Amino acid sequence: MKSRRESSQHPVSSGIPCVSHSYSCIQCCLDTNMPLSSSDITRIVKLGYEFGNFVKTLADGAYQLRNSSGRCVFLSEVGCTIYPDRPAGCQLYPLIWDKDCGHAVRDHLCPHADEFAVTKTDITNLKQLIRRLKT
Repeated sequence: MKSRRESSQHPVSSGIPCVSHSYSCIQCCLDTNMPLSSSDITRIVKLGYEFGNFVKTLADGAYQLRNSSGRCVFLSEVGCTIYPDRPAGCQLYPLIWDKDCGHAVRDHLCPHADEFAVTKTDITNLKQLIRRLKT
């Protein structure tokens, strides 16, 4: 028999906990430092967005989502404007890599992290994303 917690968990990529509460949670879209892979950038440019409007280039040459007034540039009053095509890191969130302990964890900053069921596939996808970001 499943516990209440287990039965209320949802797939990481579903985003269900983010929208299922009386308010839509956008915590991860505020002051984001979300890294972007080259495939994320290519996919978003194909949607018609200009590179400079959504990409912030870091000193080390890495890319991350741009913020505007402390919010992800794709966050509107009704939510993410590119939700089906959002970056891989957004799709995997709240799963993040904890450098200190050397493994994947649910981000403690996510108020609904315990409502996501993390699978081995999610962890594999996160590791693959990290490898893509390093190249």
